[in-house]
Amino acid sequence: MQRLPSGEVVITPRNFKLLEELEHSEKGLGDMSISYGLVDSSDIFMGEWNGGILGPHGTQHDSRFYELRITIPEAYPSTPPKVRFVSKININCVDSKSGEVIYSKVPATKNWNRNMGMEQVLISLRAEMA
Repeated sequence: MQRLPSGEVVITPRNFKLLEELEHSEKGLGDMSISYGLVDSSDIFMGEWNGGILGPHGTQHDSRFYELRITIPEAYPSTPPKVRFVSKININCVDSKSGEVIYSKVPATKNWNRNMGMEQVLISLRAEMA
């Protein structure tokens, strides 16, 4: 969502937002301790993404790489992406059996707004590891 000088509000469509995020990730812009990209580059709906988080230095997760699966709902970016850890991890905001992220326990998903993206969710998850 963007506000123009005239006061009009412009809502960015789902695929435009996802293309921006894909370009941002592929160019290596942003936090280098996280990564994300499409599972299948031919997926025109851009619904399934892989993610990765490098564990924070000085913690039990130090130097470990955690693999995640990110599913983008049709209502994105109005609703946050669904995130599941593929790698086994033990932190409070992740269901220990399914690996699903518990949205109410992660600041980025609990306080979600459409200006946020996958990067903010992954950074927030990494902060929970500290």
